[in-house]
Amino acid sequence: MGVGTNLKRLRTKTKFSQQDIADKLNIDRVTYSNWENETFDVKSQYIPQLAEIFEVELHEFFKDDQKIQVTNNIENNDKTGTGGVGVQKGKIIINMIITDEASAVKLGEQLEKILNQK
Repeated sequence: MGVGTNLKRLRTKTKFSQQDIADKLNIDRVTYSNWENETFDVKSQYIPQLAEIFEVELHEFFKDDQKIQVTNNIENNDKTGTGGVGVQKGKIIINMIITDEASAVKLGEQLEKILNQK
């Protein structure tokens, strides 16, 4: 989970819009949106201001609590194409976002066991 994901999580939790945060920082909304989307990195000068706006400690922007995210998105209702479970020509397709190496290794080991049982 990157800084942008944490920004979005905190903003959603506080019910601010992207425009609200951009106005508080005196920046363009597109700039802020690019931070949340991780298109661009947040300039370090804004981190303390963001912490104050969200009323959190600085380390909150760098937390990586999420290990594995699986989203049931068979119909791809959100049109993002990320995460989900689907069926294609009789095969089950699972798309996962894995954010740390230890979880990826463990998942790989478990999948290998399953595949070798056949």
